[in-house]
Amino acid sequence: MEEAMSKAPPKSRSFTTRRSRLSPSTRESEKIDRGPPRADRQKERGQEVRQAGTPPLLAPLAGRAQLLYGIHAVTAAWLNPRRSCRRLYATRSAIAAFAPTLGKAEQSGLKRPEPVIVEREALERLLPQGAVLQGIALDGAPLPEVDLEDVLIAAGDAPITLVLLDQVTDPHNIGAVLRSAAAFGASGLIVQSRHAPEITGVLAKAASGAVDCIPILRETNLSRTIERLRDAGFFVIGLDEEGPVSVGDLAFGSRVVLALGAEGVGLRRLVAENCTALASLPTLPPIGSLNVSNAAAIGLYEIARRRPR
Repeated sequence: MEEAMSKAPPKSRSFTTRRSRLSPSTRESEKIDRGPPRADRQKERGQEVRQAGTPPLLAPLAGRAQLLYGIHAVTAAWLNPRRSCRRLYATRSAIAAFAPTLGKAEQSGLKRPEPVIVEREALERLLPQGAVLQGIALDGAPLPEVDLEDVLIAAGDAPITLVLLDQVTDPHNIGAVLRSAAAFGASGLIVQSRHAPEITGVLAKAASGAVDCIPILRETNLSRTIERLRDAGFFVIGLDEEGPVSVGDLAFGSRVVLALGAEGVGLRRLVAENCTALASLPTLPPIGSLNVSNAAAIGLYEIARRRPR
């Protein structure tokens, strides 16, 4: 009996015994058994991960889908003063190529974190399967949202072009449209808030940096938005395969909106009815229509070609 009482209780019992029944000495020993404080343990784990050649946090704050990757997307975000950057992951070869961008950010006084050098395999595990990452990824906070009114106020009376997408949901297409919008001098991309995807790494990669150049303006009702823009002096061109006139034959001013619908469906009825004019692209048989991003590029080129210098 005395021998049984002299034995120490199993270690597991200290975790199941109610704290109110533990003596001060037992509680103190329990603290010692649990190891160093939580912050110290996290620091040790972070050091171990870094030494192993992987990012200190395998679950970035932005989430895997929101990580920006690819040299153009990351460069634009890194140099954007409106973008908060939390962690930059890169292979040794990629960070060497990224050195000029690091220098530009430093010269501009941008607050940026120290890059984390990782092995390519560790970087691939952070991103969606099949992502063409080019050895670099950025964990950044989402950009602040911009209102349409802010864009119009900033433009004043100057020439301005906007793009409106009606229920286009493919992130590759939206990214490609953003890229064309940036290339041809558009000031914003209008989408319906309920039917537009988030700005993910896939979309940003397709936009090739344009996500940080062209604001995405989310509106609840696109038909009413078009009405507001027409009242503000905009000529709204709705691209339609069956449009009665070619976009090149339209007469429009210096304030233009190019509206495009989802592939196969096109512009919805109310959206189309509110456009100033419906126009087609001069395609030839047997191809009667183009991918929405290609159509946007052609329409934006035509608008830019006639923009007052």
